[in-house]
Amino acid sequence: MKRWLLFVCLILTLPTMAAKNRKVKIITPYGTMVIELYNTTPKHRDNFIKLAKHHFYDSTLFHRVIKGFMIQGGDPDSKHAAKGAMLGNGDVNYTIPAEFQLNLYHKKGALAAARDNNPAKASSGCQFYIVQGKVWTDEELDKLEKGRLGGRKIPVDQREYYKKYGGTPQLDQSYTVFGQVVEGLDVIDKIAGMKTDGNDRPLEDVAMKIRVVKKFLFF
Repeated sequence: MKRWLLFVCLILTLPTMAAKNRKVKIITPYGTMVIELYNTTPKHRDNFIKLAKHHFYDSTLFHRVIKGFMIQGGDPDSKHAAKGAMLGNGDVNYTIPAEFQLNLYHKKGALAAARDNNPAKASSGCQFYIVQGKVWTDEELDKLEKGRLGGRKIPVDQREYYKKYGGTPQLDQSYTVFGQVVEGLDVIDKIAGMKTDGNDRPLEDVAMKIRVVKKFLFF
């Protein structure tokens, strides 16, 4: 009887387990990135998984690439777009409320949601970017705190990361970070290093497809 009760409890908890620690793979001609989606940003996590499961991102491009900053994709208008066409305005018909977390920041490999200049800082329903960033000095971070961050202090542990590994601290608490590349950081560097046109679009298309990594019970 006890074994049956344990089995029933396990089955009832499976939906909750399946929603946690989800990972996706972004597959590109330059390699595959594996990204862990954060549980503390559930609206962004669930939306990204939903779109990936419906193959929304298949054939979309990394349409905006800035070396030392980030690579951006997810514009549905980029699918099979003509060479040289300006991209970045495509979207879905909804936004996602901001989910800022003090411990989630723009370190190298961070997955974050793009957005327009809406006052609520709500995220695009589909466009995202992945941080490449740069390594910062104490002097640069001090200046950033006094300027763009409006006096907000960067936590000590985050400051040390930015000084050692790099990122884009100027975006912290302004754009929602909802995941992190855990495999394939070199793919970011390859794409970020591509030649681009005047609109930051790579001269050679970088198409992607995104797949949800399947979970099996405890694994």
